[in-house]
Amino acid sequence: MREMTQDQTQGVADAEAVYDADALQSKWQPVWEELDPFRAGSRQGAEKRYALTMFPYPSGDLHMGHAEVMALHDVIARYWWHRGFDVLNPMGWDSFGLPAENAAIRNDEHPATYTYANIDTQFHSFRKYAVSFDWSRRLHTSDPEYYRWTQWLFLKFRERGLAYRKNSPVNWCPNDQTVLANEQVLADGTCERCGAVVTKKELTQWYFKITDFSQRLLDGLDGLEGSWPDRVIHSQRNWIGRSEGAHVDFDIALASGETRKVTVFTTRPDTLYGATFMVVAADASLASEIVAPDRAAALSAYVEEVRKASDIDRLATDRPKTGVDLGVTATNPVTGEQIPVWAADYVLADYGTGAIMAVPAHDQRDLDFAQAFGLPVRRVIDVAGAEDPEETFVATTGDGAYVNSPALEGLGDKATGISTIIEKLEADGRGTGTVNYRLRDWLLSRQRFWGAPIPIIHCEKCGEVPVPEDQLPVRLPENVRGADLKPKGVSPLAAVADWVNVDCPSCGGPATRDSDTMDTFVDSSWYFLRYCSPDYTDGPFDVEAVREWGPIDQYVGGMEHAVLHLLYARFFTYVLHDMGMLDFEEPFTRLMGQGVVINQGKKMSKSLGNGVNLGEQIDSFGVDAVRLTLVFASPPEDNIDWADVSPQGSVRFLQRAWRLSGDVASAAGVSFAEGDVALRRVTHKTLHDVEHLMETYRFNVVVARTMELVNATRKAIDSGCGPADPAVREATEAVAILLSLVAPYTAEEMWERLGHTPTVARAGWPAVDEALLVEETVTAVVQIAGKVKGRLEVPPSISEAELEALALADEAVVRAIDGRAVRKVIVRAPKLVNIVV
Repeated sequence: MREMTQDQTQGVADAEAVYDADALQSKWQPVWEELDPFRAGSRQGAEKRYALTMFPYPSGDLHMGHAEVMALHDVIARYWWHRGFDVLNPMGWDSFGLPAENAAIRNDEHPATYTYANIDTQFHSFRKYAVSFDWSRRLHTSDPEYYRWTQWLFLKFRERGLAYRKNSPVNWCPNDQTVLANEQVLADGTCERCGAVVTKKELTQWYFKITDFSQRLLDGLDGLEGSWPDRVIHSQRNWIGRSEGAHVDFDIALASGETRKVTVFTTRPDTLYGATFMVVAADASLASEIVAPDRAAALSAYVEEVRKASDIDRLATDRPKTGVDLGVTATNPVTGEQIPVWAADYVLADYGTGAIMAVPAHDQRDLDFAQAFGLPVRRVIDVAGAEDPEETFVATTGDGAYVNSPALEGLGDKATGISTIIEKLEADGRGTGTVNYRLRDWLLSRQRFWGAPIPIIHCEKCGEVPVPEDQLPVRLPENVRGADLKPKGVSPLAAVADWVNVDCPSCGGPATRDSDTMDTFVDSSWYFLRYCSPDYTDGPFDVEAVREWGPIDQYVGGMEHAVLHLLYARFFTYVLHDMGMLDFEEPFTRLMGQGVVINQGKKMSKSLGNGVNLGEQIDSFGVDAVRLTLVFASPPEDNIDWADVSPQGSVRFLQRAWRLSGDVASAAGVSFAEGDVALRRVTHKTLHDVEHLMETYRFNVVVARTMELVNATRKAIDSGCGPADPAVREATEAVAILLSLVAPYTAEEMWERLGHTPTVARAGWPAVDEALLVEETVTAVVQIAGKVKGRLEVPPSISEAELEALALADEAVVRAIDGRAVRKVIVRAPKLVNIVV
């Protein structure tokens, strides 16, 4: 930014002194609340746009992360208002969840007390931060009016066979005493919420059958390429994890004399001849069902040890291999051999059937296990240059010639080998070619109080009975306090006798409510649909209203939700589409993910002493300066190090921009066409460039171009056409509109000082005069021996011959040639002439 001279600074000192960020905030907040300029549906007949940002959890006041995402999101929403769209830009709170419950336990109060107090705090902070939300559509997922429909959707999913209950080993947080979905366990095997090491526990839990949609969710990503960040699409593809292979049937000879068929999935059925044993997950029900009686006690003791380890630990390649011989054998379907069946911890119960065929020569973990227990190893692929795995203790991977495989030897490649063995399995009735997915069903039960109760009643006579729709919502009890909510290994609701004990809706006999609550990701998987009709009482949302607004045109949020929330929301949308309630399958047309705000190169942390308090920053510099700093610091997807930015510099820039509005001497409504052409060119080029920058999320460059326009306008006022020139007004009004995207208080004050009525947010986008984008002249550089010797102002349409003639005639160039012979002239009209002498 251009620095002012001392004389200029002296001349504007008084004017700059009245720029007061706090005063502007106090002045304009009540005006905007009265005008309500951002109410969706207020532009009849205009094209509709839906702008959505991920709603926050109400844990205390807003922080720097909120400030960044809201500032970036608001640039888009406000720009759309200027462009004439009718914009839906709602906000609410994802208000169920464990932090409120833990706070209630600490403070011995109901979780609602903590939750709604924080919502009220954040609401007033949002107002002060001047985000263009339509507050008439505000919602909270913990309101009975909302979770009534979360429960209704659960029942509809159940009717379609997509919600079911089963007994299985689940991720268990011993600290929070609750179940975690696979996605909520971090890579190091700890709870994402509290950091405790996650263990396994056998429980009967509710699941959503998201696996029925694996391929559709995968295929849908193809249509999002180019409009979603590549890393999000990549993360979801990896999480769904499509793999092609075969289901192979092994007959297990049980100790009772009976035979049990067990199916395993493998991506390499062509290695079946090398399968010398089977491994079953120790904690899978299959292990206890097939174990020989004399091995049952050993298995039981081993399972107790296994459940103390996290999945991450169990899958670690360097973990010593342990296991128990189950005392039974299985028949290899291609060799007819009887191979031993073991239980081990390196196979997980929730992967396929919880059993694998072990091919130790070509899988390192299988080889390590075979060596630990003296099991046979048979090489079936001869990989060039690889040594015998039994001698090197290194499994050979990759392609090669088939050996020890009668049906495959002589085949040329892996694909042919796989298809050949699948044909053989299918012909023998021992297996089929198939596709498998890494994605597991969504475990949604939580043993917590502060969540949507699962609307099922358990009756000894009738079994699982859905709560009748006219009895929804199943409300959470209000007569509980924090002491009642302390973790006990079961849901706190189970202890509320007058809530849990009910009459069966089917037979009228004694029954009990399901005491688990739903994962909060269920709430956030459909909230964006409720915004379209938040007061609707005949369903979760008005179908016609969603057709009018949906799908979401722009979604903004953190990359930490690349798999969790985004995948679940896509699943919900697919189901609702199949139910006939939506006419689209993908909920979010475009997705923008932002980086994080760090400090001194590290994530902000109280223990590190590098936290930055948003409220303190606003008190020191004002809302506009904080917003401007966050938007200007970097492209949205990059991290922002607060130690490297200057909110004080933003204040100085805002002062300079604001001062322009007081210096304009022409009247509002003056004809801009009579103004200085040079300044008008800068203004219209800026507006034109901003339109393209907005499409690619380069908001930081939008701010930079606005700064350049401010400098050009100040130069025109001080040493150019003067403050009365219409072009100065045009440029200053453009600055006010551009600033309204990031600094609404300053922009609104400028707009008023320029003689306009509030609000600048509805000013509209200035029309760009294409004629002013055409450059009258360009600078042509003349070089001799690679050094610049002259510059010429020439028309953009100049021919190469004309440009060469002008260059050779230029006095500075003639002096530089100094009588030497010109051997060659290279011309690249209109910008370059290179002379060789």
